Amino acid sequence: MDCHRRVLANELLATRLAERAGLPVPHARVVEVREWLIENTPELRMQLGGKVTTCEPGLQFGARFVVDPLEGQVFDYIAESLFERVRNIADFAGMLCVDKWTCNANGRQAVFWRRVRERKYTATFIDQGYCFNAGEWSFPDSPLRGVYARNEVYKDIAGWEWFEPWLSAIEGMSESSIAQCADGVPPEWYGDWQDMERLIEQLCKRRGRIRELISEFRKSSREPFPNWTKVAVAVN
Repeated sequence: MDCHRRVLANELLATRLAERAGLPVPHARVVEVREWLIENTPELRMQLGGKVTTCEPGLQFGARFVVDPLEGQVFDYIAESLFERVRNIADFAGMLCVDKWTCNANGRQAVFWRRVRERKYTATFIDQGYCFNAGEWSFPDSPLRGVYARNEVYKDIAGWEWFEPWLSAIEGMSESSIAQCADGVPPEWYGDWQDMERLIEQLCKRRGRIRELISEFRKSSREPFPNWTKVAVAVN
């Protein structure tokens, strides 16, 4: 899938939606990158396939580093044996709600950080650019889309209560709250405001489908929730 300018809009909007649902995501802002900064920053020139590409000036998506490098460490991968030391492992259930709601076309990305001399890690959810199916702004749902690569983060989930309070927060999120998250997203990142209005409308409709989409993941070949409680329904 080709990179699309809407990925910037997706990063900002989906990060704001996740934050509003109460999930740990980086602090995100629209930042202006000027030509002087690009000219004087070698890291803003990338080599792709033998060709050097220079970043474009203008409004860009900016996310704050999850912890000051002088105060702690950040890891994009930790061994499964260390998951028991992730203090907010339950938040993966909440982020699953967001990823199914927004039809994240990528696998769920997270980083794990800890401060100096801390034993426990904290997970922060990054890389929302492929929510809304990247530049397509469509919703081709699939059970294994938008999920974390390792089942270990889901193994304790034993029923719908494990998705609270995030699931209820999303299901009860008003249209005006969703629109507020879209407010301030630069139009040059996505096109006409009518496109954004249609996206907001779709998000409002999809609030009621999250349980269905999680159920499809539950029944998938991944078998992600081995401890899910099967409650027998009494028939009178």
